[in-house]
Amino acid sequence: MDSLALKLILTPILVGGASLAGRRWGPTISGWLIALPLTSGPIIFFLTLSQGLGFAAVTAVGVLAGVLSPIAFCLTYSWLAARWRVAWPPAFVAACGVFAVATALLRPLPLAWLLVYPVVICVLVLALRLMPRPMVSVPTQTRLPRWDIPARMLVATSFVVLLTAAAPLLGPQLTGLLAPFPLFGSTLAVFAHQFQGPEAAINVLRGLLHGLFAFATFFAVLAALLERVGLAEAFGLALAVVLLIQAGSLWLIRRNQMSTN
Repeated sequence: MDSLALKLILTPILVGGASLAGRRWGPTISGWLIALPLTSGPIIFFLTLSQGLGFAAVTAVGVLAGVLSPIAFCLTYSWLAARWRVAWPPAFVAACGVFAVATALLRPLPLAWLLVYPVVICVLVLALRLMPRPMVSVPTQTRLPRWDIPARMLVATSFVVLLTAAAPLLGPQLTGLLAPFPLFGSTLAVFAHQFQGPEAAINVLRGLLHGLFAFATFFAVLAALLERVGLAEAFGLALAVVLLIQAGSLWLIRRNQMSTN
């Protein structure tokens, strides 16, 4: 099976499964789930197959540094929705603009995973403290458009195919910086904002921030190990670490939810 076929099969399966699971357990868990490397992980995998281990390792460092951009996205959207009750279209546009600015600032910097990873973790901790206070009594949405999950799967697959195709032109670092764009997180937040109100959107983005600890660690492991141990071993170890960290962040989310109820 060639890499294009893998992209067309693997990506929609991953995204559709995460979307269904998130719908079952609410907006915060939905955001937490969607922080898994559902698009960026396949992007690194396919780049390794097409461009080699060295290219993929540099891209992984770019993805790790690029985590700073979705953090800025989440904070911008959440505060616009919480404090000024901005509707989702201008909040989304403003958050995308901040993401673009953050990416532009990161692009010229020399990046090394040993330096970038602790910075990203510290910024994540700070961002969670800066997020608007957890909202309670968010209504549950029982009826969403039938095209919701198919649309997410289509957009996700298109993003993976286009970015991996453009990677040789963009270069490994810029490809990595663009890969963490919160495509699914923003989609979930926008739908939650539209159908459930700003509180649900903020809870989605808070869950996304919790999940970014595992996301950042996944790419730190890949950046450190891809060229040393190869594709299979590096991905296996990265996935194992992700599962451990996601379990811890889920416990933290549950504890915070119980403390606000």
